[in-house]
Amino acid sequence: MPKHHMIKKHWDKLTGYLSNDIGIDLGTANTLVYMRGQGIVINEPSVVAVNQKTGQVVAVGAQAKEMLGRTPPHIAAVKPLVGGVVSDFEVTEEMLAYLIRRAEANFRKVLGPRVVVGVPSGITNVETRAVRDATKNNGARTVYIVEEPMAAAIGIRLPVNDAVGNMIVDIGGGTSDIAVIALGGIVRSKSLKIAGDRLNEDIISYIRSEFKMLTGEKTAENLKIAIGSVLPPPTPLEATIKGRDLVTGLPREATITDTHVREAIALSVDNLIEAVKEVLETTPPEIVSDVMGRGLYLVGGGALIKGLPELLAESLKIPVHQADDPMTAVARGAGIILEDFERYKGVLIQNEDELPPHS
Repeated sequence: MPKHHMIKKHWDKLTGYLSNDIGIDLGTANTLVYMRGQGIVINEPSVVAVNQKTGQVVAVGAQAKEMLGRTPPHIAAVKPLVGGVVSDFEVTEEMLAYLIRRAEANFRKVLGPRVVVGVPSGITNVETRAVRDATKNNGARTVYIVEEPMAAAIGIRLPVNDAVGNMIVDIGGGTSDIAVIALGGIVRSKSLKIAGDRLNEDIISYIRSEFKMLTGEKTAENLKIAIGSVLPPPTPLEATIKGRDLVTGLPREATITDTHVREAIALSVDNLIEAVKEVLETTPPEIVSDVMGRGLYLVGGGALIKGLPELLAESLKIPVHQADDPMTAVARGAGIILEDFERYKGVLIQNEDELPPHS
């Protein structure tokens, strides 16, 4: 082994002892933090409550999410990521500072952490730089960026480095990422804004037009989780919601059924299936034959919508598998990259102005 390789190997080993390795799934709805040797240590909503008089952060995560739609004028509960990308740089920085501090609280080391961050596929260089800078500004020693569908595929142990095609659909809060992966790279991909948040908006709009009633985002989210389905369930489901009557302006209750929710989200679900078809249509035939044999893998919170795997399988004529614990796939993938960096460093996004990892 050449001398400089030996020095590099020992240096990597030494810095490994002196710093933490952290994987972050920076999601629109939830942010998860993986710590090498510890597993997933944080899973919090991507919400920050800010006091606008003083500019101070009041709460982050679950505590801040409870404040959504309930804040006095001087406190704003902000979602700093919209559509999977940084929409409010300063608030994102505050959130990352809080998360990294919390993750390192019991395991602080001499050097700043080495961080792998998951971002949506098709993210622009400017957006990538915003994520990198926000992470760097919070004490990270080195920051590596990985596309979320790639991280998710690694997280569910698909053979991404092999000469075999793997198809993954990651339905998150802000974006759905559809990707075909082979030989450590993304062969075809599409990122669209039809995801969990859009389905919530569909439900709010439907209740407003059909029931003449105004409801909040949290109510819509709870409805989607409790009775949302894309195929009729064996037994009908229903839930009672509270909101404001648009005619009288007074509070009232209404009973919503699974049929109502299905009608509300039908168009968005159809658009999502069409996007998956589009990606398949442009995929090389050898890889399509791999996907037909191996199937498509569903990850992200949207993978939990009842009946979605069956509807996709019926529409695409290929097997569809719902991954185990789909919401943590990206964070687990970031963690696996950190555990076996040499094997997976080829999947990371490299900026033109950046040196290769650990050179």
